[in-house]
Amino acid sequence: MATDYILFIHGVSTRERRESPEYAKDLIEGIQSKSIEFVDIPLYWGDVNEAAETKLLERLQASPLWARMWFRSLREKQLLQFAGDAALYISRHVGYKVVKRLKTDALKVLQHAEPNDCLHLVTHSWGTVILFDILFATRWDDPNVPGHEEVLQIRDVIFGLSGKDDSIHQGIRLASINTMGSPIAIFSLTSITDDPNQSTPDSSSHNITLCLQKLLNNLYQARNGEKLPWRNFVHLGDPIAFPLEQLMKDMIDKDEKYIDFQDLIIQEPKFLDFLTQPLRQTIFALLRWGQAHDSYWQSQTVIREISSILKNKVTA
Repeated sequence: MATDYILFIHGVSTRERRESPEYAKDLIEGIQSKSIEFVDIPLYWGDVNEAAETKLLERLQASPLWARMWFRSLREKQLLQFAGDAALYISRHVGYKVVKRLKTDALKVLQHAEPNDCLHLVTHSWGTVILFDILFATRWDDPNVPGHEEVLQIRDVIFGLSGKDDSIHQGIRLASINTMGSPIAIFSLTSITDDPNQSTPDSSSHNITLCLQKLLNNLYQARNGEKLPWRNFVHLGDPIAFPLEQLMKDMIDKDEKYIDFQDLIIQEPKFLDFLTQPLRQTIFALLRWGQAHDSYWQSQTVIREISSILKNKVTA
């Protein structure tokens, strides 16, 4: 019997024990409550840049102005950690740390997958950016770049993604993509051009378009024309979340043949919501963004949708 593997990757400001990360615990248990069996792989990379963040914070706190700054708690935690996590994407040197971590933790499970097994991606926040960068960005193709070999090893275990012609149709098949509170829209900045005569994606080292299209095309053929489910979950109060359906169509699926894409709002309208409408654009709402950004892991909408995908997946 085929096995479903669900690979989870967290986003910003997640600091836990690597040996037993619990950030996805509620979501995992929610899917299991639907009588669905799967192998969970909760990746953890939140501590790889922790020492550098601590050193920077100490320098900031040494300033005589620090005690007078507004929103110190926000600066010291969410903003500083967000910047540190962003460095994992921007810097090849820092990014190499997370590449090594993900290769070790993911491959020790996925290397045992059988040909008919399926892989589902559940990515949160900046974790989407980091994982998509590792899987699809061309900047790792340079043999002289630290992390090149590790990235190739990660890609080689996924069907349709290997750079080797003789192994491109080996590996575990991707069965769904599920993004939550994702800022992946920034990738569009590497492929949008002002030149009306340029119809193909550029070769920017951060561009994910070409490699992602390659994967989707290989999956499309292997799935006999069945579209790959991609669900993008959005909380309206989460400033890091963006609707992605039209953007992804423009970037990788203009003919709408590869992806069954849906943007889904995770919160239900509540009675008298209209009374709070003016408050939603205030600084008060912004200061509470963290609650909205973390809410995907407990969302019944996310649990129901991923469970439905698992029950109805294409195994061809």
